[in-house]
Amino acid sequence: MSALSRNERIALALVVLVTVLAGSAEYGNWAAVPSFALATLALAGLAWIVSFSTEDLGRRFGPGVTGMMQSTLGNLPELFVVVFALQKGESVVAQTAIIGSIFANALLVLGLVLVVGARRAPDGIMRFAVRLPKDTATLLQVTVFIIVLLGLSLAAHDPASHHVDTISAVGAVCLLLVYMAWVVPYLRSDELPGAKDADGTEDGEDEPHGPRMPLAFTLTLLIVAGVASAFVSDWFINALEPAIVQLHISQAFAGLVIVAIAGNAVENVTGLVLAYKGKSDLAISVVKNSVAQIAAFLFPLLVLISFALKTTLTFALAPVYIGALVLTALALDQITSDGEAAEFEGWALVALYVILATLTLFE
Repeated sequence: MSALSRNERIALALVVLVTVLAGSAEYGNWAAVPSFALATLALAGLAWIVSFSTEDLGRRFGPGVTGMMQSTLGNLPELFVVVFALQKGESVVAQTAIIGSIFANALLVLGLVLVVGARRAPDGIMRFAVRLPKDTATLLQVTVFIIVLLGLSLAAHDPASHHVDTISAVGAVCLLLVYMAWVVPYLRSDELPGAKDADGTEDGEDEPHGPRMPLAFTLTLLIVAGVASAFVSDWFINALEPAIVQLHISQAFAGLVIVAIAGNAVENVTGLVLAYKGKSDLAISVVKNSVAQIAAFLFPLLVLISFALKTTLTFALAPVYIGALVLTALALDQITSDGEAAEFEGWALVALYVILATLTLFE
């Protein structure tokens, strides 16, 4: 603990306090809206602990491995939220939470990261390595391919439309195989800390080069935050339904916006902080890894897991979300595949997310 600053100690204590209050609200039968608000804050706080701990752990590795670890552990709350939602029969919330995470990271978070990164760059252009953006676009397009095919089949009412579960299961296995075929060589080719960023600066040159905390303490924080996330996710889902009724918001908005943003607080905070520090490659790695991981790993994994739960998750989506995913994949490829982005391109991605979020209010 001695390596933690005073502000970090205060933040850690606040997260513990909010988590305890969220537990008290759950087991003390508090009103739905306060319980929901506390569970949301607790989820975001636990995500910060994961982000903080993983960043320290990642100082032993390069930007690719660090981004992958932050994305993987940062997606734990999202995983738990969807599993508990499916177990409780909340299929709309579960499905929109997954695709909402893709939209939130690919449009809102990435857009804000590009805005901050471009503003911090001397010439107003944020520059980063092109491999990960191109790889992410490919993985997202494979996922969208399955979703579009199922959507067309269901719209046409052809014979295949009666086998959505089977097609989704086969598609999930294929996606997982593609993801593994990508992630292993990607991590093996990662550069060590101190490698040059795309703008020519050394990654981490303004930061301590070594880890700030003992490995045992870092791992303890990660384990405790992960376990706590499981409990808080259950409390979150329990309070969600009565809260959205009282607040008069749609299940689609709750899943696509509220759950997605709360469950991806790691990327929301970490990506922006790294972009502000001028760590372009690491900032892009955190956000892009999350997009790739949710689309090509978490989504298909949850599809397979759902066959053992109360409600089955498939790749069959409403037409409006299929269209939004296709346009999101095209926008990502257009804006980031050249390894640089101006501020207005970041705002363009944010605008797409705001328009989509507004639409879900009326779903």
